[in-house]
Amino acid sequence: MAEPHPQVNPEPALEAVRSAREDFTVIVPAFNEAPVVPDLVRELRRAFEEHRLRGEVVLVDDGSTDGTAEVAEKEAADWAAFRVVRHRVNRGKTEAMMTGADAARGTYLVLFDADLQHTPDEIPRFLDKLDEGWDIVTGRKIGHYDKRVISSIYNRMSRRIFDVPVSDLNSMKAFRASVLDGVVLRHDWHRFFVVLAHARGASVDEIDIELHPRRAGESKFTGSFRVLVGLVDLVSVWFLLIFSRKPLLLFGGSGLALAAAGIVVTVVTVYLRFLHPMLGFEPYVPPMGYRPLLYLVMLLETLGFLLVGFGLVSEQVAQLRDEFEAATKARR
Repeated sequence: MAEPHPQVNPEPALEAVRSAREDFTVIVPAFNEAPVVPDLVRELRRAFEEHRLRGEVVLVDDGSTDGTAEVAEKEAADWAAFRVVRHRVNRGKTEAMMTGADAARGTYLVLFDADLQHTPDEIPRFLDKLDEGWDIVTGRKIGHYDKRVISSIYNRMSRRIFDVPVSDLNSMKAFRASVLDGVVLRHDWHRFFVVLAHARGASVDEIDIELHPRRAGESKFTGSFRVLVGLVDLVSVWFLLIFSRKPLLLFGGSGLALAAAGIVVTVVTVYLRFLHPMLGFEPYVPPMGYRPLLYLVMLLETLGFLLVGFGLVSEQVAQLRDEFEAATKARR
């Protein structure tokens, strides 16, 4: 269990006049989950009644072709707290999460998968943690997991690179809706939501949650290609967090390194061409002559100065972005 983070809101009671159990929205992204939807609606409703929860449920049908939305509306026809929002086409879990957040009325949001691999009885535990003052609460999966090896590698890399105080970034989670302010999530970046929010100062904690076998349907996140996509996205997020604020560190540093390499090649070429014979050694002529070395020097110096210039322009863009964000906050 993660240690308490120093950025926890010291006066959560002042911010949350109503408790999380009364002012929350469960967001359920769903794509072709019609076989499990009846159980999903029934168990969510049971959990709300047993734990006296007074929030709402927003199921986001992400362009399903098996009638997921229709089944959900039929099963929850007499439940006023249950709503269905639709995407016309499949857009992805990140987009479904953001659509649900836009439609939510609650101050607290719970991201809950439609496959029921986690029980709705976990929801009150997440809400209680949020009432303690945490901005984000993530679940640490306990139980058999088919993709545990790949998931553990991804989570370890993320913890080492991003220094987030949780061990499972791709599980059930709950958070304050305000955490989404200023966090831009691109396609498939729901996996990095905690990373991006934590980088902006959000406090994070985690709790153990039991993982159950999928009851019906098929997992939408399988295949070696998704592993590659996840790694590329990880690098993209790393670049965003490390270099977006100070792009000159990357482009300027790389440009200066190339320019320095060009100077080294120039010194070596001058030595071989002029000083080597003057010192009494046998003249040395490279197999291809000196012209390729000259071209290499020109290439290195040109690329080096171009990268430095690009870094300076990027710094100006970053400065304008920071000024815009500061002005936006000041107007609120």
